[in-house]
Amino acid sequence: MHLILHSIKARNMLMTSTFNLDTFLAKYPYTLQLIQENNIDIDTLSSIYEDYLLHIDTYQNHGDFIANILRSQKCIHTVKSRMKDPDGLIEKVIRKTVDRKQKYGDDFQFTAANYKDEINDLIGIRVIHIFKEQWQGIHEYITNTWKVIEMTANVREGDNIEVFKELNIEVRSRASGYRSVHYLVEFYPTNRRVIAEIQVRTIFEEGYGEIDHQLRYSHNEIPELIKSNLLLFNRIIGSADEMASLIHTLGKEWNQKEVSYKKIIEEQEAEIARLKAEQNS
Repeated sequence: MHLILHSIKARNMLMTSTFNLDTFLAKYPYTLQLIQENNIDIDTLSSIYEDYLLHIDTYQNHGDFIANILRSQKCIHTVKSRMKDPDGLIEKVIRKTVDRKQKYGDDFQFTAANYKDEINDLIGIRVIHIFKEQWQGIHEYITNTWKVIEMTANVREGDNIEVFKELNIEVRSRASGYRSVHYLVEFYPTNRRVIAEIQVRTIFEEGYGEIDHQLRYSHNEIPELIKSNLLLFNRIIGSADEMASLIHTLGKEWNQKEVSYKKIIEEQEAEIARLKAEQNS
């Protein structure tokens, strides 16, 4: 293993690519075994890395365009766009090679020519809303605005999934408690197809997702003590979402009653004024 690692590192030093294998393996050490098992060529990874860097500004423009369209919707609180980190792309290429070999055959390898068609989250858009019930309006807007080629609802076991089933959205139960609805949308800014991933979640789910993401990327395996507290935190987040929706509903009902009461008072005052006028005439 050490001999193979030394050989790969030595090869990397001779390359003129901006892809730095030493830095990459320090960040994702588990990928070395996958590289070896799947005979992944380091030069090919480097060419994918370089090609992505050439196109990343264009992808950023596409992402900003989608984000600006979504920002026009009043029920949306925040929209963020991000391009996949170049090292993160290479990690996913390595990790997904096994899956693609099962799909296409043992001869499959990612290349600079095919990675854009196989990795669908190069452009990532995150849509954050405050109240759970706002999701359906956002869902309708996305499906009416773009061609959606895939929809996935990530849920926690025990969540109500009926609304997703009714809309033919694939449901995936996440042991981590991660909640978010993902859409792969297809569009043609040029004659080449572009796919972007739009993630929709509440502001509370966003907070939990960020914390969960940081913990999972800073630990090879999350310690049980942290894991159990993370799941407890997830339940609190779910309760916060429910409480926010309840407060939102109560607030709307209160406003409606307040408007109704004001109207009744105005009508009473008008009637009193009319009766006084008749009495004085």
